[in-house]
Amino acid sequence: KLINCLIHFYKRSRKLTCQIRKMCKHCVRTPFPDRDRMCLESGAYMANMSKCSNCSKNNLKVEQVPAEMLEEDSSDEDTEEEKETVTYNHVCGDCNHIVCRHKYKFWLEDGRQEYRMDCLLCGFAEDSISIMPTDPRKASSMEY
Repeated sequence: KLINCLIHFYKRSRKLTCQIRKMCKHCVRTPFPDRDRMCLESGAYMANMSKCSNCSKNNLKVEQVPAEMLEEDSSDEDTEEEKETVTYNHVCGDCNHIVCRHKYKFWLEDGRQEYRMDCLLCGFAEDSISIMPTDPRKASSMEY
């Protein structure tokens, strides 16, 4: 698990330079804020939105990204059977300026539901929840 996290962060740091060119860091207050475990499948973190750098408005809409425009992430293909990915752009509702691309992923791994969000506006977050009635990772802290 630790190796997968390190690989992800390495690849993320390599892609960050390319992503910043596609995204507008002038429209947000803090680029890629740390959101801890708050993974959003939809919506936007409007508290981090400054204003559109083109028209100075604060009106966002969602624009779905066509499947042929998505880049394939083959980082963990050998460990994951199936992954649900939601990708869309945060776009200014007035001038259609693309603020950023929002990526949300969900998959099952080792009896756990894994979530990951990566977005210039909404931030970066990861969460893991057991699919069992009692979480084996938290069992030692539970009192009976």
